[in-house]
Amino acid sequence: MTTRYLRLTAGATVALALLVSACSDDSGTADSAPAEQSTAPSAAATTAAAGMATPAQADIVDAAVAAGDFTTLIAAVRAAGLEETLRGEGPFTVFAPTDEAFAALPPGTVETLLEDPTGDLATILTYHVVPGAVPAAAVSGLDGQSVATVEGGSFTVNVADDGAVSLTDGAGNNGAVVTTDIETTNGVIHVIDGVLLPPDITL
Repeated sequence: MTTRYLRLTAGATVALALLVSACSDDSGTADSAPAEQSTAPSAAATTAAAGMATPAQADIVDAAVAAGDFTTLIAAVRAAGLEETLRGEGPFTVFAPTDEAFAALPPGTVETLLEDPTGDLATILTYHVVPGAVPAAAVSGLDGQSVATVEGGSFTVNVADDGAVSLTDGAGNNGAVVTTDIETTNGVIHVIDGVLLPPDITL
C-alpha cells in the first residue's frame, strides 16, 4: 500500500466524521436548510439515463466504465494509482466529471496532469471523492454547507429554488450535478459537468 493510499484512508475517516456531523446538524438544528431546499434535485438532474444502468455487482470503477462517458476520468484514476482504492470496500461517493467536463479544461491540461499522475492529478481526483455513500436526498439537504473530501479540502453545496444542485470548489468554480444516484456495490456516483479544483491548484 502506497503512502497515497494510507493518506486516502486516513482522510476518509476524518472526512466521514465531518460529513456525518454536517448531515446530523442539517436535520436536527434550527440552522438547517429550509424545507423547500431539502428536496431532491430536479427531475432533469436526477434521472439516470438507461445507458447508465449497471449490473448489481459493479463497483465504482466498473460502473463508470459501463456508463461510457468517463473515459478520461477512468484513465486518470488508473494513471494516478487510485483504481484499487475505488474498487475497495468503501463506501465512497464520487462526483464524477464527464469527458466533456475534462475537454472543457484549457488545451493540454489533461496531458500535463498525466505527466505527473501522483501529483496534482491525484490531488484533483481525490477532491472529487467523499467518504460514505451519500445519496442525492442527503446532498440536497446540505445547501450552503461545506463537504469534506478525501483529499482533505472541501467544496460547498448549493441548492437552487427548483432543487437543482451545484458545487463550488476551492477555486470558486461551479459545477452542476446533472445525474444522481448511480448505485454501485461500494458507493454511489453523482455526475457533474465540471472539474472541481482544490484552492491550491490552478490550471
